[in-house]
Amino acid sequence: MQYDVLVIGAGPAGSFAAEFLARGGAKVALFDGRPAGEPKACGGGVTAKALKAWPQLLNAVGRTITELDLYSPSSKRLHLALEEPFAIYSRIAFDNYLRDRARDAGAQIVSEKISARKAKRTDAGWKLTSDSGSEWRGTFLVGANGANSGIAKMLAGPLPPSDMEVAFGYRAPLPANNLAPTVVAFLPGWVGYAWAFPRPDHISFGIATTQDAFEHQPLDDLLWQFMIGYYQKCDSGQKVKFWNEETDYPERARIHDHLRAVAERYAARIPGLAAKTWDKRKVSGDHWALLGDAAGFADPVTGEGIYYALRSAELFAQTYLNGAPESYEKSWREDFGAELRRAAQMRRRFYGNFWGAPFTERMIEFARGHRGVKRVLGELVAGQQGYVDLKKKLVKSALRPV
Repeated sequence: MQYDVLVIGAGPAGSFAAEFLARGGAKVALFDGRPAGEPKACGGGVTAKALKAWPQLLNAVGRTITELDLYSPSSKRLHLALEEPFAIYSRIAFDNYLRDRARDAGAQIVSEKISARKAKRTDAGWKLTSDSGSEWRGTFLVGANGANSGIAKMLAGPLPPSDMEVAFGYRAPLPANNLAPTVVAFLPGWVGYAWAFPRPDHISFGIATTQDAFEHQPLDDLLWQFMIGYYQKCDSGQKVKFWNEETDYPERARIHDHLRAVAERYAARIPGLAAKTWDKRKVSGDHWALLGDAAGFADPVTGEGIYYALRSAELFAQTYLNGAPESYEKSWREDFGAELRRAAQMRRRFYGNFWGAPFTERMIEFARGHRGVKRVLGELVAGQQGYVDLKKKLVKSALRPV
């Protein structure tokens, strides 16, 4: 079985690339090695920037988010009404939708997991072998199988632990009253944040932090405080301090016991590359390329990677179909490379101190009293505001009348 392009990984990056390539006339095999029904560990947020770039994404089953609650480390609340909504998807539904589009475009879907040791370069290109002994051959190899990609390690080299982040959490039922706000809460004393992302049939709770800062038990304890406080707020409508277990709310024990019985845990690694890594790392070479998380394409501040997965897939497909896949490296660097590098430079400051308090605390305090700063912050959350000109935009907004 001979193909033009062999794409390993049927997440957003792999499926999107396979669709574009197949529509452009390439013969593509897309390898989906994930067990059926097993979701990717991910919040599932798709930014307004992505929805505007590819409006077909709105056809996937998800929930459109028009407002968001941001909480500082001390639980000060900032309510954002988003001018540009974003969406939250179940990754099973979202990934299936994109994979089906690739299949309908003409890509062959292969339900086989391909390990790096089963990918061999030959005189004619690449040969992939499954555990069952089946073989596929192709001229070009694309690795799009996530942050733990063995293909990426083989082709581009491994990343150090300092260039990785950790996300873990729980999938839990919607509140009984179905009132489920979208929440992002910055952690007290830790790098990172917690989230509550409501989906059509459940809520995705999670924490994202750097791998260097990761300690399982204290962070898991924080996440349970956050989850219980979330349901407490949904049930009572009262103000809640998420990071405070000492409360006289009588239902906390019941909420805790119920969640322990029904919540499903998940965990994943996310790339969070340092600026020096962006400068030297190459994600393509002689008849091979990496996309999405496998390439390291995720926001080092927030961990958001779906937009970069889709955009890298589109850029690679364009360069390949134009007969110049070697220009993919230059293409992604010019398109979003500076943005990710700037985010890497900002990560330490974003989660550091400013005027004697966490920067995230000061940011939310300021936005609560200043309409312009609040608007810029909403654009940042929705993916419309980048990091390269963020400081300039914040200063300009702050100097305008409240």
